[in-house]
Amino acid sequence: VQLQASGGGLVQAGGSLRLSCATSGFTFSRYFMGWFRQAPGKERELVSTISWHGSTYYADSVKGRFTISRDNAKNTMYLQMDSLKPEDTAVYYCSAKSSVAALEYDYWGQGTLVTVSS
Repeated sequence: VQLQASGGGLVQAGGSLRLSCATSGFTFSRYFMGWFRQAPGKERELVSTISWHGSTYYADSVKGRFTISRDNAKNTMYLQMDSLKPEDTAVYYCSAKSSVAALEYDYWGQGTLVTVSS
């Protein structure tokens, strides 16, 4: 199983980035997917999730600025991040779990660093 997050980088406040999570080794279309982030010195937090049929959730801190999506044909999940703020600076991780009710995610990617300068 592999989850490969990419698309991070350095951007000025107000800018945009698009993260991708390319997956393999499991039936992507049947998995509940999520994006998490961890800022320096802080705990990991949930950013957004998307179900296999496209239902979405966003943390209040990113609602209206971030958009999660998935392409089941390409086994890939995306996170479009607009109007970025310095407080969005973190390592972003993609994750997958087979059941929406499960407390723990089954698989994790390696993370991609997003740095937003003021």
